[in-house]
Amino acid sequence: MPSDVKSLIQEGAELTDKALEALIPGTDVVPASIHGAMRHSTFAGGKRLRPVLAMQAAATIAGEVPKGIERLGAAIEMLHTYSLIHDDLPALDNDDLRRGKPTCHKAFGEAIAILAGDALQTRAFEVLAGLDAPPSAVVQMIGLIANAVGTVDGMIGGQVLDLESEHLKPTPELVEAIHRAKTGALIRVSVVAGGVYAGANAHDVTRLDLFGRKAGLAFQIVDDVLDRTVDSAHLGKTAGKDQATEKATWPAVFGIEQSRRDAASLIEEGFAALAPYGGRADGLKSVARYLVERRN
Repeated sequence: MPSDVKSLIQEGAELTDKALEALIPGTDVVPASIHGAMRHSTFAGGKRLRPVLAMQAAATIAGEVPKGIERLGAAIEMLHTYSLIHDDLPALDNDDLRRGKPTCHKAFGEAIAILAGDALQTRAFEVLAGLDAPPSAVVQMIGLIANAVGTVDGMIGGQVLDLESEHLKPTPELVEAIHRAKTGALIRVSVVAGGVYAGANAHDVTRLDLFGRKAGLAFQIVDDVLDRTVDSAHLGKTAGKDQATEKATWPAVFGIEQSRRDAASLIEEGFAALAPYGGRADGLKSVARYLVERRN
């Protein structure tokens, strides 16, 4: 990773972690078990790419990272972490490892893990409701994010499609539908919500949405490739599970080399939507490029 991108992501992650530290109750607050579980998964070493995308989308609109946007990033990260906790449960993907550490249900039991995911989701919307932004922008962000987490073209709907497609012959249409919803929706809305926080108009939202759709799909394609090509120690989660459970993935349909080419092409297509912003979009573009060049 180039040093400038590394520092940009690191700075964004540090801002997000400070906000998360302040926003998630500590284990000294009753009930301690649920707060411990929430913190176990939230602070397990995530890259905070979604909050960073929100920050850089905001900088694309406003020319700089606006004050207070780390709380938006923290709320998005809570939603992402909630999805991981539930995704790892025995009833879903049944995984013991996440970000190189025991999954939440392995550390705290299934009941507390389910409730920790629920608690992170509700806390996220509480934080969103209190953002320091114009009321109309706050309402717009809440609506966009709730939709991206939901059942119609959203994260939960994508998870259902993913579960129901196991052991079925994957088609290009099915794989794209799963990826755009299960993973892509939250990445897309991170970009769009970051822009809205910074004052994006309707034309800006359209451009950021298009870019976010391309970047979100590219991210999941790369994730599919890594699952097949990187071992568990470097991946931070159990490698090879997609093949073992016969999941509908991009490499299963198109092969690894074509998948890599498709991810790179999607990012370039996304960059075209950012052309009107010139150099203000450089940070957003550099993070997006990292999404397809990462190795874990």
